[in-house]
Amino acid sequence: MKLFRVRVFAGSIVLSSLCLMASAQAKRKIIIDQDAAGPAGTDQQSMLLLIQSPQTEVLGITVVTGDQWLHEEVGHTLRMLELIGRTDIPVVPGAEYPLVRRQQDTEQWEQEFGSVPWLGAWTPKYYHPPDQLGEMPEGKPTTRPVEEDAAHFLLRMVHKFPQQITIYEGGPMTNLALAISIDPEFAGLAKELVFMGASFNPRTDDPEFANTPTHEFNLWFDPEAAHVVLTAPWKKIVCTSVDISVKTRLTSDLIDRIKASDSASAQYIGKFARLRGNYNYLWDELAAAAWIDPGIITKKEMLFLDVNLDRGAGYGNTLSWTQHDKPKLITQPVEVQDDVDVGKFYQMFVDLLSAKTPRPN
Repeated sequence: MKLFRVRVFAGSIVLSSLCLMASAQAKRKIIIDQDAAGPAGTDQQSMLLLIQSPQTEVLGITVVTGDQWLHEEVGHTLRMLELIGRTDIPVVPGAEYPLVRRQQDTEQWEQEFGSVPWLGAWTPKYYHPPDQLGEMPEGKPTTRPVEEDAAHFLLRMVHKFPQQITIYEGGPMTNLALAISIDPEFAGLAKELVFMGASFNPRTDDPEFANTPTHEFNLWFDPEAAHVVLTAPWKKIVCTSVDISVKTRLTSDLIDRIKASDSASAQYIGKFARLRGNYNYLWDELAAAAWIDPGIITKKEMLFLDVNLDRGAGYGNTLSWTQHDKPKLITQPVEVQDDVDVGKFYQMFVDLLSAKTPRPN
């Protein structure tokens, strides 16, 4: 009888080991492409959600100028990974400037067509030269980025793991456009593209969108790159737009619930997350969470997207069509999220950021 129990117990150990191995093998591969402003904030917090998910294998973080300059974004990302103990994740610098748009051109555009509330790295209030690190309240990193550039890292990874990698885009699409320009097979070799961007008709009194409902920073900052990416032959594209993002808020209650945990990610959020006026949208966090658990999205539709490139008043704004009215040259459908279970999303946000950080495989 004892022998029987031992055999059953041994079998259980083997079964458990096999289940753990299967679970590890089933992890979903992802590369995060992000304009990684920090510390904390929507860019860093979205990356944390993806790193914290036990379902996810983050192959690398490629960085692009957007909300801040490339140099400081790389610094904030390296330091965040140091603080949570995940310096095994490569940080790869990418494009420092958009393909075409320049700061001087944008200043001239504003004189003709009106001011833009958020200019990212070019915003006068926060501006500094691109080669400066800027403020680092979390401390300067001691680790270094990899020497490979973002476009070639992206290409190398999708060739190594064809049809297995999700590309998560949380910023301007310059790095992706460069990868496509080097190797047109890039989009087709990826499993899917998931991005935060685009704006259609958001229900908000936020003047940034109430006055210009199709303006959205990630597409606007590098319109030519967005055009290249949105018209590339991806297997699947999923869009988290302004319209759904403005239904979310980072609140002091959410921050307090997270920092009650003693985990490294929770302590990072508790120390560096801050509320920014009345519009604390969880932009990139929602896109990340919806990829991890699509069940938080309660409504979606298929649209065809592009970006206005006419360099007039609508330069960089979102263009969208249904199947029935789209131009013949626009052939790539996009799954656009329309509504979210906010309560479920908030609970997921708190749970993941409060948890112990998964160790590398």
